[in-house]
Amino acid sequence: MVRIHLCTGLLERDGRVLVVANAYPNQPDLLWNLPGGRQEWDETAAMTVERELLEETGLRVRVGPLAYVAESFDHVSRTHVTAMCFTIEADGEPVAPHADVHVRACRFVPYDELAELLAVRVIREPLLGHLADRRQQYFGYLDAGITIALADGSADRAATPPDASGTTPRRRGDRE
Repeated sequence: MVRIHLCTGLLERDGRVLVVANAYPNQPDLLWNLPGGRQEWDETAAMTVERELLEETGLRVRVGPLAYVAESFDHVSRTHVTAMCFTIEADGEPVAPHADVHVRACRFVPYDELAELLAVRVIREPLLGHLADRRQQYFGYLDAGITIALADGSADRAATPPDASGTTPRRRGDRE
């Protein structure tokens, strides 16, 4: 079984939420989600949110409290995903990275349009549940209902501990 820690940021402005459109090799359409990504071996969840938001939106964020945790299981790939969503603050406007193979767009979406835009249940339901009741902080799914293939075709390298030499495999935008 593979375990993946996803760390996302919830940035709200004027009744809207920042979301990003992601491309995946095994999905015909872009999938919208909160900005964020896989936690690296040598970073805290808050550090992951800071790095991923900078990579995906160009925003330098201030990470606040944990908003909610959602976990799900993909039985096809035998993957257990734990997603930690933090409230964040940032100045400026988001800009999607130029010619990125994964992130294709980012924008603020009004609360009332999120349900239609977020096609993946294990993304949509926790966010909408938390926005409806901020005390709701845990969401669990025994079946994710979707399998996501990584663009490089690899297994989740972010979950791989350092090898005997002390090095950890890296991916796009990694810190040195």
